[in-house]
Amino acid sequence: MRNGNQMTNQTRYETRSEEETMAFASRLSPMLAAGDAVLLEGDLGAGKSVLARGIARGMGVEGPMPSPTFTLMIPYEAGGRRLYHFDLYRLADPDEYYAAGLDEFVGGDGVAVVEWPGMAELDPEPALHVYLDRGAGDETRVITIENRGVVGYDPDALAKWRCGDVN
Repeated sequence: MRNGNQMTNQTRYETRSEEETMAFASRLSPMLAAGDAVLLEGDLGAGKSVLARGIARGMGVEGPMPSPTFTLMIPYEAGGRRLYHFDLYRLADPDEYYAAGLDEFVGGDGVAVVEWPGMAELDPEPALHVYLDRGAGDETRVITIENRGVVGYDPDALAKWRCGDVN
């Protein structure tokens, strides 16, 4: 994949259950710092919300975590860290995102986890672009991560799930 004029590498992972996807995301969470964004893309039911909850749980967020489908964004705080969980599926136009003032939470004082970033034409940096696809089994997910400037991202820490690199 290209980012401007430079090539970017992608790393591919595979999880075999919802619990394993949560564990993967929980392991990813300490790699994220304030200002980082995680952009989640995939079909309906691909596991974007599961991955978002796993990141939040890994940051120490407890209690119910409803999908922000109708509110667009739900903020969380745990252990002195902030997380902003967005679900932009219901946006009719990218301008709605900016009119609501949601852009101030991406690249700010917390980690932004965004489901359906294309609905607002988001492409911030630093960001992990995460693509979720269904795998061979019913609960199997193939997770492809493209790192665009997230300093803490460490593919080796996720080696348990790694199934290859893509250039």
